[in-house]
Amino acid sequence: MLQEIENKIEKAREALRSIGYLAEEVSGREFYDYLTGETFSGDTITLEDVLGNEYLLVHELAEITELKKKALAINKRVIVDSPRNMIYDAHLTAMEAELEYAFRKKDYFWIRVRLRQYKESTLDADPHLPKEMKARAERLFERFCNVIEES
Repeated sequence: MLQEIENKIEKAREALRSIGYLAEEVSGREFYDYLTGETFSGDTITLEDVLGNEYLLVHELAEITELKKKALAINKRVIVDSPRNMIYDAHLTAMEAELEYAFRKKDYFWIRVRLRQYKESTLDADPHLPKEMKARAERLFERFCNVIEES
């Protein structure tokens, strides 16, 4: 299974490179631990969901990359043991990369689906979103809503 994950990571690295984002080296074990680890949000996306969707792969690889840039060890507890603002900073950067990649591919359907999910889960109902990050989260949403309207 780790070899399959590493193959998927390499494809996601190439996808991120196509939008000018350079992902850190991430092992199959780190990716697996991150996706199967503890969360505070009750996230329902599974490892299988991520491995089967290029956009979710891009998102998760970017998220892990952002955490690695902050010198955090990637393991099953990184999300619950790290400051929330670091986790959300990584999440918002990853969401932007995911949506940029979908836009580059002109996959407007995916962008619409993810914006709806993002609004419902993050903007409207996430009690953990740090107050100081709310404006950034809203700007990201508005930016891609505008992209969809113009396309």
